[in-house]
Amino acid sequence: MPAVKVGDININYEIRGRGEPLLLIMGYGCSSDHWLDFPDRLAKEHQVILFDNRGTGSTDKPDIPYTAKMMAADTAGLLDALGIKKANVFGVSQGGMIAQEFAVTYPEKLINLILGSTWCGLSAGIPSNAEFMAFIMDPARATMTPEAKAKSNVPWLWAKDFIEKNPAAARRYIDMYVVKPTPAYVFTCQGNITMTFDCCERLPNIKVPTLVITGDQDRMVPYENSKIIADRIMGAELVVLKNSGHAFYTDQIDETARVMLDFLRRHPAPGA
Repeated sequence: MPAVKVGDININYEIRGRGEPLLLIMGYGCSSDHWLDFPDRLAKEHQVILFDNRGTGSTDKPDIPYTAKMMAADTAGLLDALGIKKANVFGVSQGGMIAQEFAVTYPEKLINLILGSTWCGLSAGIPSNAEFMAFIMDPARATMTPEAKAKSNVPWLWAKDFIEKNPAAARRYIDMYVVKPTPAYVFTCQGNITMTFDCCERLPNIKVPTLVITGDQDRMVPYENSKIIADRIMGAELVVLKNSGHAFYTDQIDETARVMLDFLRRHPAPGA
């Protein structure tokens, strides 16, 4: 992957396919590799831009508190550096928080918005359950090997049925995590985003067509959060995928691609 200087960091990115730009923003602690095969489905109709968020993959990893505003500025800066004036944006999990901040701060750069497995923040969102919070806050995670940490994440990413039937997908996720491990301090840096994020009252300011997607078996972010978001953005469409977990874009890859591409076909950029 090539890299480009954006503000205080070098961001690694990759471009696949041709067509209207579609930028993907990955979630907490993960690099762009964790999209697995999903970008290839989208690249059949779009110019797909993948990148490693600050702190992950091969992008720089400063040890400072990260905020959604900071990460949205990284996203806008990357588009500027690539000469892309406007793009469709899909953010998943914490990437969905960054995408919301991007949408309200840089509306002139946005064609359509897609939000997956995410929440709008502290004032109106539904927090993760106590079991997940105990898991994510367990001090023992800081001393785990990358492989052990990745294995512990798997049950939270996908529905149990998917894990049992698709062990190769879990293995790929673990292997990618081991090859490009995220430093322990970055989880604290990126954790600051979720702890401080609140876009709930600003969601009505989003005026572009918006699609909100979630899985009904999401154990990380209660799927009801997606309805809260969709209700606050005028005209937003809500899709709840049955028997799907937090990483719905891999456990229901074909259906997710179908839903997203259909949405984007119905909302081309003005003048396209």
